[in-house]
Amino acid sequence: ETNVRQLKSTLGKSCQFMAVVKADGYGHDAKVVSEYAIKGGASELGVATLQEGIKLRSSGVKKPILILGNLYTKRDLIISFKHDLMPTISSVRECLICNNIGKYFGLKFSLHLKIDTGMSRLGFDCNKFVQQFEKIKSFEHISIEGIYSHLSSADELNSLEPNSITQLQRQKFQKVLKQINIDRNKNIKTHLANSAGMLLNKDFHFDMVRVGLSMYGYSPLAKI
Repeated sequence: ETNVRQLKSTLGKSCQFMAVVKADGYGHDAKVVSEYAIKGGASELGVATLQEGIKLRSSGVKKPILILGNLYTKRDLIISFKHDLMPTISSVRECLICNNIGKYFGLKFSLHLKIDTGMSRLGFDCNKFVQQFEKIKSFEHISIEGIYSHLSSADELNSLEPNSITQLQRQKFQKVLKQINIDRNKNIKTHLANSAGMLLNKDFHFDMVRVGLSMYGYSPLAKI
């Protein structure tokens, strides 16, 4: 709790803190760690899998929860929706499935869109995203809560050098956000930084940072 507070104090006032509690809070009981993180000021939680999200919800956690792993089957997306979990979406096809689910239940399906800025694991192609985003915005039964990307090597020593992979990823991310006029979409939270990215400097903070608990020793709090 104290650690979250301290870390949060290094962020700008408008920057939110997502506590990533995957792998059962790195082995320290995700529910307990989540409760401490929320007390410390975390406004959202991140998990790796659908199962982790369901477990947190069923243990009574009420905060927004983002599933950082990719969900792409209709079945998984319906389960995600029913448990009020936000999936990470990486294609227009998945957006369409989410829109259909929202329409069926007469509600909006909250989700985050992921852009691939160089991690090459998941995410919309940077070069095609602007065009695709226009289409996605026309879907009436989804609510885009966030747009994010993932730093591949923020923990490397050269990350602050102008031409490092990390800086290039940040620049790509910023360029795409500018192209879609993110300033006109104030309700969408942008986020890029993992723990290492958060510590680099404020250029990486955007609207929210995603901090894994293992690196900061707030997992021991769970033992108190």
